[in-house]
Amino acid sequence: MSRSYDLVIAGSGSVGVPLAYYCAKKGLKVCVVDREASWGRGQNRAAIGGLRATHSDPAKIRICQESIKIVSSLEAEEGLDVEWRRGGYLFVAYDAEREASFRELLVAQKAAGLGIDWVGPERVRELCPGIREEGLRGGTFSPGDGYASTLMTGTAFHALAARAGVEFRFGEEIRGFDQEGGRITRMRSSSSEYSAGLYVDAAGAQAAELAATAGVQIPVRPDCHEAGVTEPVARFMEPMLVDTRSDAESGNYYFYQAATGQVVFCITPRPQVWGTDKDSTSSFLPLCVRRMLELYPRLRGLKVRRTWRGMYPMTPDGQPIVGYAREAPNLLLAAGMCGQGFMIGPGLGRILAEAIAGGSKDYGFIFDQLSPYRKFEGMEMLE
Repeated sequence: MSRSYDLVIAGSGSVGVPLAYYCAKKGLKVCVVDREASWGRGQNRAAIGGLRATHSDPAKIRICQESIKIVSSLEAEEGLDVEWRRGGYLFVAYDAEREASFRELLVAQKAAGLGIDWVGPERVRELCPGIREEGLRGGTFSPGDGYASTLMTGTAFHALAARAGVEFRFGEEIRGFDQEGGRITRMRSSSSEYSAGLYVDAAGAQAAELAATAGVQIPVRPDCHEAGVTEPVARFMEPMLVDTRSDAESGNYYFYQAATGQVVFCITPRPQVWGTDKDSTSSFLPLCVRRMLELYPRLRGLKVRRTWRGMYPMTPDGQPIVGYAREAPNLLLAAGMCGQGFMIGPGLGRILAEAIAGGSKDYGFIFDQLSPYRKFEGMEMLE
């Protein structure tokens, strides 16, 4: 069966669903196609829920400022509770080098409009009572950041999108794109064909594979990460606490206490684990718990409820890919979120809708910085 729309989006995750909603609000006929049985069943449900504008580059700062504005107002404006809590983000420093780099980064972050500043050890202890004091130099604290339930947020955007008239086609394996004269003429799935003026590749870990069917090569490669959650306990800390130090087995790690009391945590393994395996490992919990207890001994008595594993669709420089494909001008790439799709998706969805449906040129710097044709050099400092 052939179906026609203004816009067809491949992927019903952190980016695809908000984008569909905002485009439908602007009057476009939108369809979202996904191989999963329902929305948010790819990497969205594996995210731990952090929403921060605290980044080191202007494009992601601007996008995530928009995301926070959107998610923090969902309950007041739409009556949709997503367990949003403005607890802030705290990047701690235990050595002079880290302190210097954080302080240097503050200049650019403040210039980009972030409400962030350096706080000393006393303030860190107030925010996170019981944190290890030995060697603590302070940290950067951004009180406007926060966290929310990934499942409830995804469901909220799906409800809004459906209400706005978006058609969702679940359980359909996307086979690829067909082209004529350099433009995509249709997207084929396991049971249908879809034609549209514009197609969006928001397929997460499968984004590179899908783009390749249109002759477009993007450097997106899935990287496995694990996370966990404890039983709920009385509130004892507010911010997402981030330690960017690394050791022989792991890189940065971070955790926070959700609005409902559980401590949610994640760590970056070293070396990176490439692939699409979603099975939990026996090595994650001992590694992550060791490092968390070194930083925050009072966590010792908590009971872990469960762990899980998902994927970061990574790019070589830790930045997303956002832009139109030269090889297929009616293909918009919104891929390679590098494990930050949950915090990027709502803001990026609204910004892209402005560009697609409204012709807005206000966000040209985002397309420039996140172009699929950049050099992919370096790595974002706060990735």
